[in-house]
Amino acid sequence: MNKGILYAAGAYILWGLLPLYWKALHDVPSSQIVAHRLVWSLVFVGLVLTARRNWGWLGKAIRRPRVLLIFGLSGALLTVNWLVYIWGVNAGFIVETSLGYFINPLVNVLLGYLFLKERLRPMQWGALAVALAGVLYLTFSYGAFPWIALTLAFSFGLYGLIRKTATLNSAEGLFVETAVLFLPALGFLLFHELRGTGALGHVDGLTTLLLIGAGAATSIPLILFAAGARRVTLTTLGLLQYIAPTMQFLLGVLVFGEPFGAGRVVGFGLIWLALLLYTFESVLHRQRGLTQPAL
Repeated sequence: MNKGILYAAGAYILWGLLPLYWKALHDVPSSQIVAHRLVWSLVFVGLVLTARRNWGWLGKAIRRPRVLLIFGLSGALLTVNWLVYIWGVNAGFIVETSLGYFINPLVNVLLGYLFLKERLRPMQWGALAVALAGVLYLTFSYGAFPWIALTLAFSFGLYGLIRKTATLNSAEGLFVETAVLFLPALGFLLFHELRGTGALGHVDGLTTLLLIGAGAATSIPLILFAAGARRVTLTTLGLLQYIAPTMQFLLGVLVFGEPFGAGRVVGFGLIWLALLLYTFESVLHRQRGLTQPAL
């Protein structure tokens, strides 16, 4: 089997299992988990870069204010995404968090149209319309706007849009993002430590290890994804991306017993139909491009 598929599938499987990791930390406030995630991600990625002897890029990067601004903004979006996701998981909204990542590919298409002037094909417009119908159905059937899902979808979509124009690879970019936010995150943790409300070292040993391990839990899937993305086609990557939200959805319903009544079946069904249309159109368009004669 193509190594790229193994790397990318491994990344999505690990992302799909992350709710189990954050659930194990449910006694720690989400804001502290995110701060630890930022701090220990910087440490872990720094160790990886050191092992690779890959620091030649850093001097050039930090001398360019635009690079720091871009990665500061992408880091802020990533922080929002992490905070809402971890809070949603531990508040019992795993199913809705999975919806955010089901919607994300369609949000990417919309952002490409709005910001990159990418033209949408008719079936892509149809997929967006069906997804919008699903979101509206969920809103009106439950009487509550699915803000968790949409915040996750748009924060990660905007993050991807910014990273699309960035000049650094995955590990280097994550290092700069976490480095820019390191001092605020560390200051936040020290503030709680001085108040006596800090978690690290004041909870059981397993929870302490999980907080420290949040850096590896964050970085390893990203490194695998970067390795896989370089070796497989975008179509293959597009199909594999549904592994994570599907696993999250199944964990929410089958393991943690979150409700999934008739209203959600219809709303999710419309969004799954939109994804089916989007994926089918993408595969068909790529096949047509491959069979076009060279001019």
